[in-house]
Formats: sequence, C-alpha cells, structure tokens
Amino acid sequence: MTIGADESSDNYVIRVSSQPLVSPQAWNQLLAAQSHPTPFMRLEYLQALQLSLSACPHTGWDPRWVTVTQGPEATEVTEGNGHNEHNEPGALNATEAPLLAAAVIYIKPHSYGEYVFDWAWANAYEQHRLNYYPKGTLAVPFTPVPGSRLLAVNEAARTTLVQALLAVCRQEGLSSLHALFASDDDQAALASQGFMPRHTVQFHWHNRDAQGQPFESFEGFLASLAQDKRKKIRQERRKVHETGVVFRHSQGRDISPQDWAFFYSCYERTYREHGNPPYLTPDFFERMANTMPQNWLLFIAELEGQPIASSLIALSDDGSVAYGRYWGALARVDCLHFEACYYQPIAWCIANGVRRFEGGAQGEHKMARALMPVRTSSAHWIEHPQFAQAIGRFLEREAAGVDNYMDDLSQRSPLRQPTQG
Repeated sequence: MTIGADESSDNYVIRVSSQPLVSPQAWNQLLAAQSHPTPFMRLEYLQALQLSLSACPHTGWDPRWVTVTQGPEATEVTEGNGHNEHNEPGALNATEAPLLAAAVIYIKPHSYGEYVFDWAWANAYEQHRLNYYPKGTLAVPFTPVPGSRLLAVNEAARTTLVQALLAVCRQEGLSSLHALFASDDDQAALASQGFMPRHTVQFHWHNRDAQGQPFESFEGFLASLAQDKRKKIRQERRKVHETGVVFRHSQGRDISPQDWAFFYSCYERTYREHGNPPYLTPDFFERMANTMPQNWLLFIAELEGQPIASSLIALSDDGSVAYGRYWGALARVDCLHFEACYYQPIAWCIANGVRRFEGGAQGEHKMARALMPVRTSSAHWIEHPQFAQAIGRFLEREAAGVDNYMDDLSQRSPLRQPTQG
C-alpha cells in the first residue's frame, strides 16, 4: 500500500506495512518524546503481541504500521511481506531518514479486547444492512491504559499522521477509526480532523497526602482515608494475614522462569473461570521476560510454602508509574484479590517512590481502596455521514452522563475530611 503526502512545502514519505518499518530504537526514542509515553507502546511490546500470535490477523488484529519520514520528495513505497532472513517478521525497508511520526492501527472484524464499547453501533449498522466491520482501531490490544497513540515530533507531523491513517482507512474500505485511551495531544490532532471525543472513567491511586507530599508509609496512606475506609482495609488485610498467606515480589530479571510459568497458570485459570480463553499466549510473556524485563514486577502469594496466587504489575520506563495488569489464583482465600492487586502494589509504590498506580479499566469498588476517578478519552471517526451525525448526538448525551457520574463520585470520596478522625 502506498500513500504520498506533500503539505505546506514540506515533503513527507509515508509508508504503510503489515510489519514495522523502523528499528525499536527509532520508535522508542520517538515514544519517549511524547507527552504521555507508556511501556505498552514500546515497539517490543507491540511486536510481542503480534509475533506471539496474541494480537495478529488470526485473532482479529490485523496491523498496519504507518511511518512518516521527511525526504526530498514524496516517495511511493510498496508494501512487502515484512519477513527477515530468519523468516520472522521484523523491520522492513528500515529507513535512515528522520522519523517524524509513527502509529499502528489494527483492522478488526470484531470489538473484543478494546474496553471502549461500540457493540450498539455495530448492531445499528447491521439493522440498516450496512457493514460496521471491518473497522480500524488505534489502540494497544487488550490494554486499557491511557497514553500516546500518535507518535510525532510536532503538531504538524501528528496531523500529517492522522491524515495518513484516514487514507489507510479509506483505501481498506473501513467503516470507522477508533483511537482508544488517547493522550490530550492525540485528542487535539484527531479533533482537528473531524474525530468525535468519547469519555470513560478509570480509577487511579496517587502517591500524595493532603499537603501534596509522597506518603512515607502504608500507615501514613491509611491515615489519609476516612475512618470507615481505614477500618475496612485493615480488616481485609487481617483476613489474609490470619490465613498464613505471605507475599514475595520480584522485579525484572529476578523474576525466574518458574515464577513466570506459575503466573501464567494463574492468569489462564482466571480467564477460563470466566468462560473465556486467555487473550495472551505464554509466548507473549516469554518475550516480555526477554525484551522488557525492566518493566515488570511480580507479586506471588504463598501458603505453607506453596504459591497460590500472583499479580503482575507493569512499570513505566522512568519508574514513576505502575500499572495493575493481570492477576489469578489457584486457591480461594477471602480478600486475597484486594491484597494482591491493591495493597501489596500500593505498599511497594510507597516504598519505591512511585507517584501513580493505575488500576485498569472500570471498577467502582476501587474507590474504597483510594483509587480515585479519572476521566479517560477516546476519539472516533465514522465514514458514513448519517451514522456520524447519529453517533455524535449519542456521544453528546453520553458525555453529559459521564459528567454527572464524575460529580456523583466526587461526593463519595474515601479521603478523610478535615472534620473527620
């Protein structure tokens, strides 16, 4: 596939391929320069999803890697098969020209693994005998973490990238393009090209007391909460402690292959207990252990010397943000989920000076553990004019509902008020 662009007397070379066209170093350097980088947009992470067959055409995630470089003239580049000498996908026709912008969109025949729900839109299309699928999704598969999706050196390059992505959608005959959990910079560029905003709510914990200072201890954190919330957390932790469960944690290359294997058994069991096969394959986590070990922290719960549960936490490249990602248990212990997924990670964050812990998508119950509501945003482009108008009206009503929901949550803050003990 080929796209050429020439805008404001600047010539861009835009390449589109089923495999990334740049090196991990070039991609990650551009990512690090964004306003909201996350480890999930590192090239190693995205490639691991594809190469492990977790997010690939077979599972309904058919990638289109788009890059913008500057050259003497807009050059046509033909899409290749993207295989290297080892017959494994890799950088294709990598260019030494400066990388100005990059993104990956996925062509999808379904809406699974996105966490921003558009099933009703798909049903409306079907009722009108129109095809909603295939559609385009600008997101990290199975990863509802806010962050930069459009990697660019400046606003002009970001706008050019958005225009290139829309050209890909039109050439592929897609009904729509959905940028999920996008950064503020992304939202501005997308809005300038006619994308409609959509908002959801997540719950994040922040490592700061009433004076804006980091907590010195877990007890100091508890002191910031209302009395009933402090009491509840202490009760939940006591229940786990009284069973004899103890925790250990490992980070980076200290996570052993045996621990990774145990984690996967927990992760897989949790999905199957809910009637679904796991999204991610064992090969994906093996690749994470090999290519991004510094970004992972693993908690393992043990009872009488035997592992019974685990939770996997991701860490930002600069160590300032932790992300709750996956958990699972092979034994039933009351309140073990709260201890493994919230209290152990929060205590670790306090001890290590991490400023924010993101608890993942949805989950109003997280507020009782002092994960506070945060508005997250997506942006949506709909090709069909009438459906674009109808969805736009729906999004306006939905936005008002989100505003009311945020107002309601603000009235139920778990934080101690000045008059409270």
